[in-house]
Amino acid sequence: MSAVGTVLIVGGGIAGSALAIPLARAGVTVDIAEIQPGITTLGSGISLQGNALRVLRDLGVWDRVAAAGFPFDSVGLRAPDGTLLAEIPDARTGGPGLPSALGINRPELAAVLAGAVREAGARTLFGVTAEALTDTGDAVVVRFSDGTTGTYDLVVGADGIRSAVRGLIGIDTAPRPTGMGIWRVHTRRPAEIERTDLIYGGPCFTAGYCPTGPDSMYAYLVEKARPREAVGDKVAHMRALAEGYGGPWDEIREDITDPERINYTWFESLLVDRPWNRGRVVLIGDAAHACPPTLAQGAAQCLEDAAVLAELLLAADRLDQRLFDAFMDRRHERAKAVVEASVRLACWQLDPAPDADVPGLVGRITALVAERP
Repeated sequence: MSAVGTVLIVGGGIAGSALAIPLARAGVTVDIAEIQPGITTLGSGISLQGNALRVLRDLGVWDRVAAAGFPFDSVGLRAPDGTLLAEIPDARTGGPGLPSALGINRPELAAVLAGAVREAGARTLFGVTAEALTDTGDAVVVRFSDGTTGTYDLVVGADGIRSAVRGLIGIDTAPRPTGMGIWRVHTRRPAEIERTDLIYGGPCFTAGYCPTGPDSMYAYLVEKARPREAVGDKVAHMRALAEGYGGPWDEIREDITDPERINYTWFESLLVDRPWNRGRVVLIGDAAHACPPTLAQGAAQCLEDAAVLAELLLAADRLDQRLFDAFMDRRHERAKAVVEASVRLACWQLDPAPDADVPGLVGRITALVAERP
């Protein structure tokens, strides 16, 4: 039993792939329209919290993700000079049998998910996207960018924070900058780095790193946002910021030499009011909600969207607004809480408040995401 027989997912990233896998396994005909010419990702690495790992386990890809990444169960706090101040056990929000977190290179994660998509029987259409959507009431007619058309029971916009599908269905919510920019570099992992360490203070709001494999990691520095067109010499700028940090950063700094391994982005947030659908077209993942990485929950919330929507679609025998309302009941307030908390943490760093309760806020979100959505 399924509410749909044919589904188009626009966007083949984390959310789109995680939705395609269970639907296709259950016999639903799934097409993914991916505007890129092949599997590609931006950035260098990603940190996945326990609730994200729980979804990956439910998808049956956890073993492959674990083999490709680097799991850990604690967080370190260091002074700018590198002195270790504390090592704190991290919450296992995914439940027993899973680590607290895992770092992984984005291309490695993309490859695991793409392999599972193929194995499930979903079809990925590379180099195309949806240009027009016509909801007839009992189907959606899609005109693709290559001039072809298709008809589907459901269209899912999983095309990221600058979603084209969002605009096609008349939702004008746009991402908002939080005032911070983050420099990330993909680099070698010094042997002593076996978890995420954070530094608050020095020339940046935050300095940190996350191991992503046996010999790889990504390191990052967060400063006030600068115009993207004024980034200039990425190597020189990131090395200059890194001069303010010691300990493991002495080795990291020496390896900041290749601009192709450096990524600079703004912290942005987005939250679409409920409902996330217009008729038979629905948004998930960053197309519906996105947050700065202050809680490392962006990918987890994308994965949760996909898991909940797949569960509802496969359990129902018809697609109507009641199904989308049930999706919103389980996802909107949870995603909203994560987005608002992530933005609040960024604001407290930009403009410190004497009554800022960082541990309390983090604790509330940790308890929230430890529960299944």
